[in-house]
Amino acid sequence: MPRLVSAAGQPQPLLDETDLDIVAAMHVAPRVPTAALAEIVGLPVSTLSRRLVRLQEERLLRVVGRFAWELITSSNPYELWITSAPGQSRAVLTELLRIPDVQFVVQTSGPADIYANLFPLNGSDHEELLASVIPSIPGVRAIDSRLILEPAKVGLAWRYRRLDDDRVARLEKHAAVTAQPPLHDLAQLSEFEFETMRMLGANGRVTAAEVGRTLGVSASTAARAIRLLLQTGAVTPRVEIQSDLMGYPLHGLVSIDVQPRDIPRTLERVALHPSVRLLSTVTGSVPISLSGVFTGPADLAAFIRDDLGAMPWVRSIQSVAGLGLRRRYWIDRDGSRLGAQVPNVLRR
Repeated sequence: MPRLVSAAGQPQPLLDETDLDIVAAMHVAPRVPTAALAEIVGLPVSTLSRRLVRLQEERLLRVVGRFAWELITSSNPYELWITSAPGQSRAVLTELLRIPDVQFVVQTSGPADIYANLFPLNGSDHEELLASVIPSIPGVRAIDSRLILEPAKVGLAWRYRRLDDDRVARLEKHAAVTAQPPLHDLAQLSEFEFETMRMLGANGRVTAAEVGRTLGVSASTAARAIRLLLQTGAVTPRVEIQSDLMGYPLHGLVSIDVQPRDIPRTLERVALHPSVRLLSTVTGSVPISLSGVFTGPADLAAFIRDDLGAMPWVRSIQSVAGLGLRRRYWIDRDGSRLGAQVPNVLRR
């Protein structure tokens, strides 16, 4: 786990045990009120508030809003396996990160040296991105693009499992609930609601008072807009933190080959595994793709050998280790710290 060095020269973790309790709690309920969060983790409200401020100011933790991808994209997303010319991987990566439609990027150790998820945003041409923009990046030698047909598990569903069942149950009372029919188009939102959605995307814990002051409306009007966006699933709060801070330094990418008839039961079983963050059916020669976080090589090996190996219908498995996560959910990464958020992802 990443560590700081104290004034006495002793290594100290960036997050202590109490910090990790806070992180785990916010994975369950990212918008839980500060007072309720303090009570559940057993801290005075003032102490909890100071810790939250420190985690955010030191770029260790951020709560953002996940936009329903159907509302913000012009097509289904794609997986990209990019092979660079020798010695050109970093230069390719730098240019790839300039493309706002690139939602996720990790350097890898396999035949391809970069894995990315492309979410063609509203106003973008996915054919142009795939056939011209990305292939023309200097140093790109080959691209294997696979259309993501249907997600079975998304990063939002991943939880940092640390708290006991009682505290999880108390936190779940504060979790966002989708209680209204989903929106089908951003045109259904007024300009004020659209700007509220933008604010929630940047800060998933933004309050009605803050929205009201910024957009010049009453807090009650802002509260109704926030409630609409959360309850329709247009925005869902999510925690962003580097996985190594929670004891998961290894990022694994795995492709699973099964017969078409075995896809549903494979997805159902694999989705339950606590290390799996993303799980999808994709086009290409292998129908299932997943991304997960692991405590180390032995943990990834056990997942492949014991969990996937326990399914006799699995025909083959391909796995790749990540060398460094550079972007996830449009937030760039700087080692163990969070970087800038890609602007203007929300468009209409």
